[in-house]
Amino acid sequence: MTIRVLLADDQALLRSAFKVLVNSEPDMEVVGEAADGAEALALARAERPDVVLMDIRMPGTDGLAATRAITADPGLADVRIVMLTTFEVDEYVVESLRAGASGFLGKGAEPEELLGAIRIAHAGEALLSPAATKGLIATFLAQGAAMAADPSGGPGRSERLGALTAREREVLVLVAGGLSNDEIAERLDVSPLTVKTHVNRTMAKIGARDRAQLVVTAYESGLVRPRVEPGRD
Repeated sequence: MTIRVLLADDQALLRSAFKVLVNSEPDMEVVGEAADGAEALALARAERPDVVLMDIRMPGTDGLAATRAITADPGLADVRIVMLTTFEVDEYVVESLRAGASGFLGKGAEPEELLGAIRIAHAGEALLSPAATKGLIATFLAQGAAMAADPSGGPGRSERLGALTAREREVLVLVAGGLSNDEIAERLDVSPLTVKTHVNRTMAKIGARDRAQLVVTAYESGLVRPRVEPGRD
């Protein structure tokens, strides 16, 4: 299966570099290039890519607005978005995750990291940049939830948690902790297939696009509390 990739960045030189890199892989191909968010949305609807590499800061319609539009479109439910940012952690990262992005990656990432990010997002996994610790992401998610005025935030997500079984809640907590299906299976002494079933049912009940959204839900609902690393304000 070939992973179809859409590139969205206002820097033509960077898009060209990404295009060469992606097209060099036997299991990937670039199906479109966009210089701003509006163009990215139009191309996403026209090409139906598997993964969009989306720059956060672009003129006109930025990457955040484009991400919201793509994830809100039922016809693009299978499209995964990886946000690209110059800064590993900034105020837009939280908003990107809440908007439906599968994760983010710094523009200074190594080629193999970028290719790995595409494959991880395509597989429906949560992508957190290696340069950003889980604790830091958790803290930013909590801050984003506290400041958000979005009615689909905390309260709504809390209500949806009521539909989960005790085991599904347990699995959700472990997913939010960054554990893989295999690690969760070992922790709970069940098979990875059983864990996958629980994860899929949890996503369906909560209305999450992928594991990244499960992490967001776990923190925004208060099911999991952020842990601030020692020495960090």
